[in-house]
Amino acid sequence: MRKTMIGLGAIAVALSLSAPALADGHDGHDGQADHQSHGGGGFGRATLTGWASLPAQTYVPGSEPSGFKLGTAPINGITPPFPGQPVQGFSGVARRHDGTYDVLSDNGFGNKANSGDFLLRIQRVKPDLRSGEVKVVGGLNLSDPAKRVPFPLTRADRKLTGADFDVESIVRQPDGTYWIGDEFGPWLLHFSASGSLLEKPVTLPGVQAPENPYLNGGTANLGSSKGFEGMARGLDGRHLYPLLEGTVAGDPAGTLRLNEFDLRDRAYTGRRWAYKLDAPGNSIGDMITVDRDRFLVIERDNEQGTAARTKRVYLADLRDRDRDGAVDKTQVADLLDLANPRGIGGFGSTFTFPFQTIEDVVILDDSTIALLNDNNFPNSAGRTPGTADNNEFITVRLSRPLGADPRAYRRY
Repeated sequence: MRKTMIGLGAIAVALSLSAPALADGHDGHDGQADHQSHGGGGFGRATLTGWASLPAQTYVPGSEPSGFKLGTAPINGITPPFPGQPVQGFSGVARRHDGTYDVLSDNGFGNKANSGDFLLRIQRVKPDLRSGEVKVVGGLNLSDPAKRVPFPLTRADRKLTGADFDVESIVRQPDGTYWIGDEFGPWLLHFSASGSLLEKPVTLPGVQAPENPYLNGGTANLGSSKGFEGMARGLDGRHLYPLLEGTVAGDPAGTLRLNEFDLRDRAYTGRRWAYKLDAPGNSIGDMITVDRDRFLVIERDNEQGTAARTKRVYLADLRDRDRDGAVDKTQVADLLDLANPRGIGGFGSTFTFPFQTIEDVVILDDSTIALLNDNNFPNSAGRTPGTADNNEFITVRLSRPLGADPRAYRRY
């Protein structure tokens, strides 16, 4: 098995960002969101403007071997256990304004039982346009040295693993600390800039997943690992908006709860909205703030490759103007049908992002977004059957501006 270390090996990149001018006096509430639908809603076909790829077999230098509970049979051409900690599973992203991105590796190898040797980590990646490489330029492990977690952890050194939490969403604060959404509780976790847990995990009242250690023989009302898949920070800087991936028992099928959390009070405000999936079997992948009332949300099916049918980015409006009890949705990009007139990345005139899990979105400017896939290393093979997926980074120009509040993309 070939081992690809961080910063080694050329990675093909073709990346060009468009930066259209912002309309004068734009506050994100000019009526563009009136066009609410599950189709175009005023947005036409989006265009691929950049592509980069990080090889699947990229490991943190000098890290511990992993994957010992996956058996010894090859998985998509890669045989476990692995020689180090994979730089994989990008399930959350926070843009930094130095050309780098903090990307969150999730719980590891698929579930609580097999991920005890996967160290939870925030990776820092940088697409280098001049050299044609995507470099992993650093990162930090997540840990609990102050013993904020009140239940037993997997490791005595209190480094956090994929058997402790399933981290899926991330918000970086102005002070450099991180709020991270977990799926096992579900919990909100607050980490220092160096990765140390600062506070006791914050529970979501009335909701428990099967992995929650406080069930005490009770019945979970949320599916396994269906907690906080997406999370955004409000423009006011005071609130977080974590979005569940699964439907809470008793709620209408295919609806997901979006809650509001007050960072000053360290408590949920009681305000809640419903995001309705196109189909009950779908999932959301990530979300990010557009303005006071609107968010971008990735919605996907659970298929990959040619079987994939739903990989979309929606503009979700909390104002519910059609009064159906759910946030209004406008499709802004179909990730299975992106125009590629320049043949970026060596692909054809139509580019597809056909991965099982697409879990990262950021706004680069009012008309351009960036997305990354979670390659579920080594389990997903959406790009080439039988070959473990790489982590791909793409930029997409929307057919028209979002009308976003500039703070939504200038500060993250």
